[in-house]
Amino acid sequence: MPDGPAPRWTRYVACGDSFTEGLWDAPDGEDGPLRGWADQLASHLSARRTAADLPALEYANLAVRGRLMRPILTEQVPVARGLSPDLVSLVGGGNDVLRPSVDVDRVAADLERAVARLRADGTDVLLSTGFDARESPLVRTTRSRTGVFSAHVWSIARRHGAYVLDLWGMRSLLDWRMWSEDRIHLTTDGHARVAQAALVALGLPPDRPDWDDPLAPLPPVPRVERARADARWLRDHAYPWATRRLRRQSSGDSRVAKRPEPLPVE
Repeated sequence: MPDGPAPRWTRYVACGDSFTEGLWDAPDGEDGPLRGWADQLASHLSARRTAADLPALEYANLAVRGRLMRPILTEQVPVARGLSPDLVSLVGGGNDVLRPSVDVDRVAADLERAVARLRADGTDVLLSTGFDARESPLVRTTRSRTGVFSAHVWSIARRHGAYVLDLWGMRSLLDWRMWSEDRIHLTTDGHARVAQAALVALGLPPDRPDWDDPLAPLPPVPRVERARADARWLRDHAYPWATRRLRRQSSGDSRVAKRPEPLPVE
């Protein structure tokens, strides 16, 4: 465990969408409970506290897959404030920027109002940029919207004294081995690296010095094989997502938070 003072936070509440819920990070198998970067961050913070003979961190995760920014802010943030945390991660916007018609400035303005309220409560806030999708021929159409949103995040953080998880700058996440087969969510290793990046964002040393090292290069993939993989992705993931959107359905319909109460992290 790295040297340094124990984390000062005693109660952490995570708000967000599928990224914070932990989709595709199921260490016990696909039918097991989801973990994800926020759960891992909570574990790291708690372990450092207990190693210093301090009480374990209390942690709640209110994130629900499929949520747009506005429902995150109107449904989850008020609940989070009621739990009296001293640290909140407020990470969203990824589902918004997938939509070509999104008003990124409005999304950012809504986010800033929520951050201002949390900071007025005396709560530390961890925000996040979006991912840089430049390596994805199919998803990089969202890159300009994500870049504008990420610029807003940095400005909001500066104005309100928040922390920023810099996903855009993570070199390791440019490698598709960090991404699940749906090309939208991270693998277990991807979530683990983001948890390390979150420690760094909070001003703490990482547990893994190689947390953002690029992976060793792979041999080039033949064009035909890439085309087949793209076709499978369109059939198995992109088409179902578009169908849900046309039907005004969400992958998170009828779902609730996986950890609604702040419990000690053992």
